[in-house]
Amino acid sequence: MAEVVVAEKGGASGPFKAGLGRPQRRTGVRIDMTPMVDVAFLLLIFFMVTTVFRRPLAMEVNMPEPGAKIEVPESNVMTVYVDRDGRMAFRLGRNGLQPLAWNELAGTFRAQEDANPDLIVLVKIDRSARYEAMVDMMDALDDAHMQRFSLIPLAEAEAATLEVPR
Repeated sequence: MAEVVVAEKGGASGPFKAGLGRPQRRTGVRIDMTPMVDVAFLLLIFFMVTTVFRRPLAMEVNMPEPGAKIEVPESNVMTVYVDRDGRMAFRLGRNGLQPLAWNELAGTFRAQEDANPDLIVLVKIDRSARYEAMVDMMDALDDAHMQRFSLIPLAEAEAATLEVPR
């Protein structure tokens, strides 16, 4: 690993041999860096392999099989309507429309789920609404720990007859 290079002294005798006259030359030291580089790469590989990377933040979505029909009582369905301007209203079962604000969304979901544990949320979003509306809706559903919900586009005929109260 390390080696000391010493120059041989030839026939000097007397006081010069003991170093009392001329100063002695400094001896050269040669260090082999190969083992240190090997250790550095082994440590680098060790930390790369054992590091736990941050998992992606994604919501798992379970899609039903094509053509599957599931019968659900209307009293267990909460329908949330989002128009093209981002205004919202909701209907619980066959009750009338009630206005809903974005900051009240998660609280409303929690309150309705506490009242009915079998609640299913059906979100109808206008196709011309901003994408942020759908993302905010998904975030609110996730914040409220809602596991059973569906997202569908708002039909044009339904959008024309639907007047979301302000």
